[in-house]
Amino acid sequence: MAENDNGKVRILAFLCNWCSYAGADLAGVSRLQYPPNVLDIRVMCTGTISPYHIIKAFQMGIDGVLIAGCHIGDCHYIKGNYMTYKRFQVMRDVMKFVGIDEDRLRLEWVSAAEGEKFADVIKGFTEQVEKAGPSPLRSGWEKDPANWESIRNAFKPLETRKPA
Repeated sequence: MAENDNGKVRILAFLCNWCSYAGADLAGVSRLQYPPNVLDIRVMCTGTISPYHIIKAFQMGIDGVLIAGCHIGDCHYIKGNYMTYKRFQVMRDVMKFVGIDEDRLRLEWVSAAEGEKFADVIKGFTEQVEKAGPSPLRSGWEKDPANWESIRNAFKPLETRKPA
């Protein structure tokens, strides 16, 4: 993780176990360069991510949330990414309503074979969130590295949850 004291933004990325997490792994083993300020949360399917998880991430001071899943039609759980797309549209409206810049939330489809695309998405989203600046909900938590572990633990149950 990059030091946040020098103004770097923090991004929480929910990654589908079957596609996007594997795409991130491919980017890593291919030694593709992308910003290190992303905390990956592996989920069995993006369909398991509720609006609560997104709001919780912002409440915990995260500057941007990325959701990356299988391409439409390729979901291992048939309709998980369709549910995610619908929730994403609602969440953008909710964020706008509560005063959080909707550019702090992004949805991408990245397959296991798209390591380069994953790296590009991380670079692009990091730039987008940097333009928006640090989250107005930050409260100094970033000064203690142990808080990153508490964020990871808050979303741990998602790692084994399957969509309905």
